[in-house]
Amino acid sequence: MTRSLRTLLIDIIDYAGLFPPAALGMDDAVETYARARAGEHEWMLGRFICPVGKLADFSRAGAALMPGTFATSGYRERVDASEPWGISVLMDAQDMDKLLADLPVIDEFNQRHSVETAGLARIDMAEIKISDAQQIDAVLDELPEDIFPFFEFPVTTDCRGFVTALAGNSAGAKIRTGGVVGNAFPTADEIAAFLHACAAVDVPFKATAGLHHPLRGVHKLTYQPDSASCKMHGFLNLLVAAALVRAIKPDENLTRMILQEEDMDNFRFSEEILGWKEYLASVTDVALARESFALSFGSCAFDEPIEDLKRLKLL
Repeated sequence: MTRSLRTLLIDIIDYAGLFPPAALGMDDAVETYARARAGEHEWMLGRFICPVGKLADFSRAGAALMPGTFATSGYRERVDASEPWGISVLMDAQDMDKLLADLPVIDEFNQRHSVETAGLARIDMAEIKISDAQQIDAVLDELPEDIFPFFEFPVTTDCRGFVTALAGNSAGAKIRTGGVVGNAFPTADEIAAFLHACAAVDVPFKATAGLHHPLRGVHKLTYQPDSASCKMHGFLNLLVAAALVRAIKPDENLTRMILQEEDMDNFRFSEEILGWKEYLASVTDVALARESFALSFGSCAFDEPIEDLKRLKLL
């Protein structure tokens, strides 16, 4: 793997195995995440995504698998000496009473899992659905400063009002890039507009859903044998486009073309640069884009993106 591609993909996949189309039970999702953390490609793995309402279930399923020291037959055994598991919780600002009631649940979880004997984990991010830009300030007034929020809002209409409301705050935007039905996928024009709106006011973002595959193409919507198929966005398309938006400031038309690219030969990944056709960014540019702009994407699968990268001889 080239240095530029590794830089692009470090900590990139937030694991969302609880959600469709995988829709795993908590035990299976936590075990899958633990295996990925211990596997060869753990460097690509980010946080575990969990609804606030399932945190107790997560604690039960994950306690013995998280990093920590546990009593076993009269002596203490260290299961894992690595960093605590990072958790991103899902919340909904359209019910502020519910959101306010969730905050003590998050605090209690963080206190409990700050102790090695309970398994080490920490909620440090939240993904919050909103329908009105005015909800952003209301949430930021209540959310603890040590939790970084991503606000999810519609991109099928002009999203600049939402993005502008985030500017200057310690917060990010979240774009939904797919789902289990064909009409859940935004157009390349809508994604390009979102990327440029975020870049214009220095708002970081994450993506979620529909990004199982590196390259744009036609794929099945679910894992069922009779599943319908549709044109899906590729996570390499999105990440390369984002890196170039930040590094060379292309116009939206060029960004749209990168998002729509279906020929891997038009992408370039070398030790020092990456890009699309003649439009290139340095490894330093890519690192800066990943650190402060294109932060991660959520996927209900971890093995599937890796296997696709292998098939493309990129990994």
